[in-house]
Amino acid sequence: MTTEHPITPPPRLVQQWAMNATLSFPEDERIETDIVRDRMIAKIAAQWGADQELEACCEWFVRDWTDIETADKLRAARRPKPPSLKAQALEALKHAEEGRQPVPNDCALIRRALASLPD
Repeated sequence: MTTEHPITPPPRLVQQWAMNATLSFPEDERIETDIVRDRMIAKIAAQWGADQELEACCEWFVRDWTDIETADKLRAARRPKPPSLKAQALEALKHAEEGRQPVPNDCALIRRALASLPD
């Protein structure tokens, strides 16, 4: 008897991840990058499984406890949104204000933030 774990990704989804990972490499490097591809797929699969588990926990809070607020807090704590470009640029500027030598990434962030502003 074979039973799949509920957070095992379906084979079709894994095939899609493999295709996307394979296509992300130049044609002449694909054979040499099988290990990198497999690591990318493993990382994506782990993230997918963690997302499935998190959603199952949130659904449990809502279904058994009718506690939407806790489910939302749990989701926000476990999957925080990355800081906005504005917040990242302000943090980079703060580094400069503190007297730190700006690194190229800081300068690039500030440039991207400024470029996103309307003229």
